[in-house]
Formats: sequence, structure tokens, C-alpha cells
Amino acid sequence: MHLLDSRRLTGPNLLLDRPGAVLEVSLSAEEAESAVAAWQTQARRILDAVGWTQEVTAARLFPGGASLAVSAPIDGLYAATEVNEWAWAAAETQFDPAVFEQAVERLRAEIAREANPALIALRVAAAARGVSFLFDHRRASVGLGTGSLTWPVDELPNPQEIDWTAVHDIPVLLVTGTNGKTTTVRLLASMITAAGRAVGVTSTDRVEVDGEVVERGDFSGPGGARRLLRDRRVEAAVLETARGGLLRRGLAVSRASAALVTNIAADHLGEFGIYDLLSLAAVKLVIARAVGPEGRVVLNADDPVLVEAAGGITAPITWFSLDAGKGAAVYLEGGALVLIRNGERVEVARVEEVPITFRGAARHNVANALAAISLAAALGLPVKAMAEGLRRVGGTPEDNPGRANLFERDGARILIDYAHNPHGVLALLNIARSLPAERRLMVIGQAGDRDDEAVRDLARAAWTFRPDHVIVKELPEMLRGRKPGEVPAILEDELLRLGAPPESVTRTDSELEAVREALGWARPGDLLVLLVHTQRDEVLRLLS
Repeated sequence: MHLLDSRRLTGPNLLLDRPGAVLEVSLSAEEAESAVAAWQTQARRILDAVGWTQEVTAARLFPGGASLAVSAPIDGLYAATEVNEWAWAAAETQFDPAVFEQAVERLRAEIAREANPALIALRVAAAARGVSFLFDHRRASVGLGTGSLTWPVDELPNPQEIDWTAVHDIPVLLVTGTNGKTTTVRLLASMITAAGRAVGVTSTDRVEVDGEVVERGDFSGPGGARRLLRDRRVEAAVLETARGGLLRRGLAVSRASAALVTNIAADHLGEFGIYDLLSLAAVKLVIARAVGPEGRVVLNADDPVLVEAAGGITAPITWFSLDAGKGAAVYLEGGALVLIRNGERVEVARVEEVPITFRGAARHNVANALAAISLAAALGLPVKAMAEGLRRVGGTPEDNPGRANLFERDGARILIDYAHNPHGVLALLNIARSLPAERRLMVIGQAGDRDDEAVRDLARAAWTFRPDHVIVKELPEMLRGRKPGEVPAILEDELLRLGAPPESVTRTDSELEAVREALGWARPGDLLVLLVHTQRDEVLRLLS
């Protein structure tokens, strides 16, 4: 038995419907059930002893270990990690009453130091008035966007002194899935802008408000969501909601107008005890808990894992599909993107009018457009705004940086994309196959937190394109426990095993170096497919 990780959960999460703390522990199959039972006994004992009698425990077994969670008051989450760790340590040893009393005294003192009655009072007051409440270790807020008020957590007002007439929520739309999240977020934001609303967006690229980039970086977790939702310019918010943030901290919001899961595919398996697609779907579908009976959960009817996992969803579901025969509410029919609204068939746009679909060759972006229409319909946007929003988002770095950006340089075509798993690579190659080419080159690489088989799967996906040359790049910023050269060696070995001539595969020490080598190799008529992950801005500047 070994403790792997201990962390706070600041919102609803995979194990709990409220904040708390979670441990990841390694366990053999033989000891798992008895160890979890012992932890539950000790967790209940210590929770009751410190006065948290209303808090609950939850456990989830996975191959080789378990996740063990306890709920806790929002002004006691740091103390909750210590409570949980004590319960695990006690489960490993024989119970000693004297040691227990010492632990209770210490943990009560920790809870008292962290306690913030004003924070609890503000949360209760917001709930009584039906408005959202957000908190972190620095700030707390009531309401969202244009209706938000925010204070430092150590300077909170008396709820009776707040002008609650100025406090209200705004529409919040959550977007998650394995692939297509960022593109769908941008499509939906474009539609909301076309409808005349000031939209705020979080994504793996940036925080953006009404077209203005507030800050660049990966803001697809709860921290980015809170930052955006406290911006008083925002009239509607579209939040990219990544798997990592859901597992590390939980949901940032407890209520949303609609939530979308684009698809489920193998990626990041093995992290936080998630080893199979149904478990990954369960993580993604945590966002559905924020949607009430008046909202919509939007799901991909073409994804069999999502279809299987959808049974536990209580909110109304809108299905979208590339197959008109599946009975979905939003679907592709011939070349038309169709919405069933109030029982009537409405053609929103033609595929050839939507630039990011590459006239239909980018089937994954056709699906992303259908997903965005589904969310827009849940928000009540006019069809005209949906169509205009789809037309406005092109394949340029300005519209959708790093996603299916097509350049031409010295007679060679260059296709850049963020695809980082086999599912995404295969989707990208549908675009590449639609482009004429005398010779083909690919730049590929992978982060170190995938297992060897997942790395080989990426090489197999790339080889379906039969490139004339492959440049395998190192990602020094994403070694994640691997030694330098280890992942590129696996990729190269798999390419050679698949039949790539040894002279056609080369390696570089960085992404930018790989792109420079690709440009040096190219001649007029060639097609370069560049998977760009860590140095996107530098690559785009180079090509521009």
C-alpha cells in the first residue's frame, strides 16, 4: 500500500457531489477491499470526532489502487486533506486510542485556523437568493459576469449589507470531450457574438472577453473559469472544461445552462485511476451535474461510449450526429447542418459555407459545428446568428490558432494542428488527404505521460498517411517523468516496424527545430503536416 496523491476538491467531482479532499493510493488486488474498508472506518471515526458529522466518504477502486474521498466544508479543505491522510495512515496501523486523541486535537486546531464563518455566511446568502457563489483561497464572489461582485476572502462583507439587486447570473455553457473542445468553444463564441452579446471564453489557449485576449495560456480548469466569471463585462460564458481540472479540483460552477461532451477517445488513460473509456466518460459527464431540468446536456450520438454512459443523466439530452438516420435533434443531411427546433426542420447552414470543415473533408469539424449549433439552440440563439457565427470562424491562426491552419510557402502547403492522440491525428489526416501533394511529410511527437502502447498508437495513426518523411520531435517541456529521447525512440521504433524506410525517419530535439527541418526538406508541390504542441506561437510567427 502506498499513498500516491492527496489534494483538495473545490467543487462537484467524480466521487462527490460537493467539495472535499481525495487520496489516490496504490493497492494490490488482494488487499484492495480490506484496505478500503479500513480507511472508511477510520475516516468515519475521525470525521465524527472533529465535528464533521454530516460529511460523507466515497471510494472508487481501479486497477492497482483506489481513490478515497471525504467531503468537507468549503472553509476546511486544506484541513480535509490532513483528515483524509490521517484516516489512510490509521488504516495501515493498529488503532491506538491515545494516538487518536492527539490527532483529533491537532486536526481540530487546523480546522479552527482555516475556518472562515463569513465565507459560509456569504455562500448561504447567495444560495437563498438563487445566485451563484464562487470561491478560492484568495477571493469569493456572488453572481456571475455582469452580475458579479467579488471580494478578498479575508475582507468579506456582511450579506445584509450587499445590494443584492445588482447581483445576478449569466448563461454558462460547459464544453468537454477528448477532441474538438477548443474549436467548438470558438464556434459557439462566434455565434454568441453574432447575436450581439459580449461573450467570455476560457480555453487551453486563453481567456478572452468580447474579442479581447485577457491572458494567454491554458485556462481550461476551474481557476480560468472563476477568473472569467468574475469579469463584469461578460454577458454569456463558454468554458472549456478539461479532464485534468475535473479530476484535480472538480467543477468550478454548480449550475450551467448547458453542457457538451464532444466525444470519448483514448487519451491520458492511467492518470488519476482512469484506465478505460467508460471511466473517462464518467469523468467528462461530471459537467452534466451542473445542468438542471431547464437546461440541456449535448452529446454525440455517433460515439458509442457516450451512448452507453448517458443512462444516468437526469437533465434533458440533445443528441447531434453526422448520420441523419439516427434521429438526433441536430444532424448532417446531405450537405446541410440541420436543427430540429419546436418540431420543425431548420437548415442552419451548408457545409461549404463553414470554412473549418474544408468543404466537408474535415468531418470532425462538421461534428464540432453540429455540437456548437446544439449549444446555441439550448441558449436560444437565433438561427441567423448560428449561421453567421459558423461562417466567421476560418482556418486562420487569427480565428482558430493551431487548429487545422493551412499555409502556403514557396509552393508547398503546410497544415498545422494540435492533434495529440490517435483519434485527433486520424481526423486531421482526413483533411490532409483532400489536399494534393507530390510528397508528404509529418512532424510528430508525444508527451511522456502516455504509456508505451499509447505512444505506439500515435505512430500507427500517423503511418496511415504513408508520409515520405517523418520527423520525430522531442518535447522537452512535456517529458513528464520520461528520460530525454525515450518517447521519440518508441515512436521511431514503431514507424520502422510498420515499414518506414530508416532514412525517411529523423529526430530533432525540439518542436521548432523539427519545423525548420521540415521547411528545409520541402519543395513546391509538397504537403507538410505539422503536429504542433508546445511552441505553437513560435511556429506560427515563423510561417507568417
